[in-house]
Formats: sequence, structure tokens, C-alpha cells
Amino acid sequence: MLSVSMLPSILKRMRMIAMTQSTHQTIHIVGGGLAGSEAAWQISRAGVSVTLHEMRPVRKTNAHHTDGLAELVCSNSFRSDDAETNAVGLLHAEMRRCGSLIMTAADAHRVPAGSALAVDRDAFSLSVTSALENEPLVEIRREEVADLPPEEWGSVIVATGPLTSSALAASIRESTDEQSLAFFDAIAPIIHKDSINFDVAWFQSRYDKGDGADYINCPMDSDQYGAFIDALLAGDKTEFKDWERDTPYFEGCLPIEVMAERGRETLAHGPMKPVGLTNPKMPDRRCHAIVQLRQDNALGTLYNMVGFQTKLTYSEQKRIFRMIPGLQNAEFARLGGIHRNTFINSPLLLDTTLRMRAAPWLRFAGQITGCEGYVESAALGLLAGRFAAAEQLGVFPSLPPKTTALGAILGHVAGGARPETFQPMNINFGLFPPIDIRNEKGRLVKGRARKQAQSQRALTSLEEWLGGRQNLLNRTQNGSPPFSRS
Repeated sequence: MLSVSMLPSILKRMRMIAMTQSTHQTIHIVGGGLAGSEAAWQISRAGVSVTLHEMRPVRKTNAHHTDGLAELVCSNSFRSDDAETNAVGLLHAEMRRCGSLIMTAADAHRVPAGSALAVDRDAFSLSVTSALENEPLVEIRREEVADLPPEEWGSVIVATGPLTSSALAASIRESTDEQSLAFFDAIAPIIHKDSINFDVAWFQSRYDKGDGADYINCPMDSDQYGAFIDALLAGDKTEFKDWERDTPYFEGCLPIEVMAERGRETLAHGPMKPVGLTNPKMPDRRCHAIVQLRQDNALGTLYNMVGFQTKLTYSEQKRIFRMIPGLQNAEFARLGGIHRNTFINSPLLLDTTLRMRAAPWLRFAGQITGCEGYVESAALGLLAGRFAAAEQLGVFPSLPPKTTALGAILGHVAGGARPETFQPMNINFGLFPPIDIRNEKGRLVKGRARKQAQSQRALTSLEEWLGGRQNLLNRTQNGSPPFSRS
């Protein structure tokens, strides 16, 4: 009888046998984040062996807290899960149909977040790590790859993400003869739930979506809001190094104090907007602004401050954020921070299958390509993995239709954007081809109905792509991952 203690050695032997028997060259992946993990999974599902190189814990970063694969650094939210009217929700749906490991793990470890998909970040990372560690065709090497791999390595996917090591970034810059682009990305604080004053705060989702009570809300009147803005503007900020001073922010993840600098009411119309919420303690009085906190772990003991990315010093964060009604005695599990993200000029440097034009054995995937967002990064990892596996199997990679969310985000980084003005971008319906939907009067349909039509078109196109006989890697049955082995 087999014992549990024998399982690791058995799995290791299975891995060695599978890799020995494989007639295809091993594909190397540099980086074990969302994109690298997803790419490794997709390649292994196609029956091709993978070596995944992850530098942690040999070399740590300023933003990571664990050694786990696919660690979520900034937020625990994959954003909207609405596949009908939201582009990122549509991307969720498409990835699920492609047998995504990242989406499977996210669904398994979701926490309440209204209409959004948020996860217990530790359980999520452990799930992804375990799946890849137990996959016979995946070998994980804990080592830093400081230079771009040479052609002798064969097929390589670089998925080092926004926190690419300085040594590798320098190697990329030398190889591309292009100046690397970079921007700052900020991290929101996390608060212990039991330190929140619920005599002031209350549970409610905006417009009562989801379970209707997925967020903690802290109200502000106009005087409290004004004092808070004054404190934000005057608070001590993290000082940038000389080489960092001209680095632009990503507009979709601005520090809260930077938003405040753009106008005193900017926050009240942005992350602190009060619409769709009613304070049950004062139902007849409209709040001027509301701070929302979203559950960050499965136990429901930690909550992150939604939209409160910041470059305030640690001492100022404690002082200023405790000015928020309900957070006067807040205890912080993690304070906010700021780190430098690096990405390449992908429209200029990459072809439509994410290969570097000057070195076609190299592919890039994830945020280093200039996409923005967890899901977008994983999606490009999914595609890069499928493309690389197809080549190893002697099949010309089949591109997802441009009408799909997968095709739209691929198009943005691989030729759809202008190289001279290229900037990181989340998935949005503006990246999709126009759709001609008209009402009974012959006028173009707009708004929700138009988004629904685009989503329906996308899912229909995806099913045609997945079912195409010409695309070997897209063979699925009943939602099973391609090349799943019994």
C-alpha cells in the first residue's frame, strides 16, 4: 500500500519519466508570476515539458512577501467578474474556457467582493504553486536568470513581470537597443478588521451588488473630507532616487495623493465616490465621500483600502488614514508602498505571437510587455504558452480572433498600439473592433446593450477558435484543458 510519505518521490519519478519520454525540446520560462505560471500550465497541458525559473527566494524583491508562485503584490482583486458588460469579466470567461490555471485557482479561493472577483491571496498562490509542483512535465528551478537566455536554450518565454531584476533589465535593454520604459505602481494598505469602528462604518456593496454587503464603508462629511485632502497634500511622501524622478505613473493606478493634487474633489468623484451607498446610521443625510475597504483573505480578518495606493511615508499613512471616520484606531497588517515597474516597447519589438523580432527564440509575456492588470498578464501568459507549445509540436500558432478579449489585449501589445506613444493598458472595449448594432430606428446602439453585443460576439468567436481543427492546441471537450491527460 502506498503511503502519503511516498508521494513526493513518486511524483518526482513521474516527472523524470515524462520529461525523458518527451520527444519535444523543453521550453524555458523565466519568471514565476501570473504570466509565467499560466504559460507553464498551458505548455504542460499540451504535453510539452517546461522548466520554470523563479528567482525567489534566491533573490528577493521589495514588493513580494513570500516565495510562492503567482503571488499577488498590489491588490487581491481580479476586478469585475461580469462577462456581459465588462471587458475584464469577459476576459475571465474566455480564460476559463481555455483551461486557465490562474482562473481555476481564483475561483477556488474567492472572497466576497460584490460583482468583482477577489481572492484570498495566500491560498491562491499556494494553490498555483502546488499545481505546478505536482505537474510531471514542469520542473521549477529557484535561481536568478541575470541575462537574456541564448539561442542554445531553444524556446524561451520571458515573464519576469514589472519587477524584473536590474541585471536582466539591463540585458534586455542591450539586446533590443531600445530604452526600457518604466512607471511607478503603488500598493494599498491592509487593515485588521477588528480594529475598525463599526459604530461608524457599515457593510454594503455599491448598488447592493453581489451579496449586498461585501465592502466596509467609512463615511465623510464635507468638513472631514476637506481636512483629509489638506492632510494628503501636506503629508510627507517617499523621496525618489535621481534615476526615478522622470518615471511616469500608470493612470489606472495613481497614488491617492497624486489624485488629490489634480483637484480637491477628484477623490470624491473617484475611489471615494458616495454614489450607490446609503449610511444606515444617517439614511437621510448624503455623504460627501466614502472610503471603501474590501476583504483581503478568506477568514475575513483583513481588509484593503480600495483605491488607496500611496507613496506617503509609513508614519504619515498611519496618521492621515486614521483621520477617516471608523478608522481612528486602525491597525495596519501592511502599509502602502511604491515600486518601479518596467516594460518594453512591445509594438516595436515583438511580432504577433509575442516573439522578439530580433531574437525569435525569445517570447515575452505578462506586464513586461506593457499590459496592465493581473488578468491581462495571465492572459498573455496563456497565449505565449500556447504559441510556444504549438511551435514545439510543429503547428503554426493560431491567433485568437481580434473580436475576443484575448485577441484584443494581444493586439494592443503586438502591433495594435503606436510604438512612439505606447503605454500600459487594461483590457477595455475600446481595444475591440467596432460592432455595428442598430435599433429599430437605424441608430447605433450604445451603452450596456452595445457591450452585451460585443461580449456575445467575443464568446462566439472564441468557441469557433477553440473548436478549429487547424489549431491543435485548442482541442477541448466539456471545458477540459487542452491535452488533458487521464
